[in-house]
Amino acid sequence: MTTNKRICLISCEIFFREVCYFASRSKDILDVIFLPKGLHDLGGEKMQEILQKEIDKAEEKDYLKIILGYGLCNNGTVGLMAKKTQIIIPKAHDCITIFLGSKGKYKEYFFNNPGTYFHTSGWIERGEPEGQYFDSQLGPKQLLKDFIEKYGEENGKYLWEILNPEKNYSKIAYIKIDIPIFSDFQDLSKKIAKDKNWNWEEVKGDAKLLEKIVCGPYNEEEFLIIPPYHKIIATNDENIIDCIKI
Repeated sequence: MTTNKRICLISCEIFFREVCYFASRSKDILDVIFLPKGLHDLGGEKMQEILQKEIDKAEEKDYLKIILGYGLCNNGTVGLMAKKTQIIIPKAHDCITIFLGSKGKYKEYFFNNPGTYFHTSGWIERGEPEGQYFDSQLGPKQLLKDFIEKYGEENGKYLWEILNPEKNYSKIAYIKIDIPIFSDFQDLSKKIAKDKNWNWEEVKGDAKLLEKIVCGPYNEEEFLIIPPYHKIIATNDENIIDCIKI
């Protein structure tokens, strides 16, 4: 009986084009599973439940290893584990770290630019989160009209102002990855910023960490390699994540 040499990559669909591009250039045989963007908006516990089910299904196929195209992502990867397969995950806060190319660049930009909402071509192209995970009226697609319909006009508007996740933003930063064949959405991103009366700027991204997620190598500085029967934990330090034996 031959050993399965396939690798499973479970990724947020926000990286769809980049992952497919680098997978086409990889020497490994990759089975890629894309999950809808916005899972972090469901809360860490719900996101962890969804990802764990995918890991469990992947383990049934006896993959050589399982790679996660996610970061800490609102603690949505905390607690994830496998029973017989090695898991590899980037040491990243979220997708912005990955698009910028390093946790150092993320930290520098984040602390120097409060109130910034990020766009990428994938974020815009993939549209609003939808599907089986986002059916709840209280999910991330909820709009002002949903509040009004549920609570009445006065109460609905009040709750929307309190709970509106956009209320703390004043700028859109469009992260541009230099892969020439990709479509770009700067004009649409600028329009969204204008409609919201926000500032807009283009930020230079870096695809090197994305390429490493798909193709390796998986160095200790940028990646956490999780043995079987170890689960991911948040460290709240420069490493972002670690793992412990269960």
